[in-house]
Amino acid sequence: MENIAKKTGLVVGVLTFIFIVILDLVFKIDNTILRIVIAASLAALLAPRRKKIKTQTGEKTQITWIFLKKSILID
Repeated sequence: MENIAKKTGLVVGVLTFIFIVILDLVFKIDNTILRIVIAASLAALLAPRRKKIKTQTGEKTQITWIFLKKSILID
């Protein structure tokens, strides 16, 4: 899970694709623009968040995600 959370662009793309397929097949939404807007907004809500944190050893990037209990620190 930690390796997936570090690649936020990939996660957003995959989540958007999954939501588009679900909205198309399950909910039968025919309007393409509406389907993409709903899928992209849901993917943005569930995507990992990056935040810059200043520590004693320097600036680090903290990744928090709804699916992870602990945050990830990247140098």
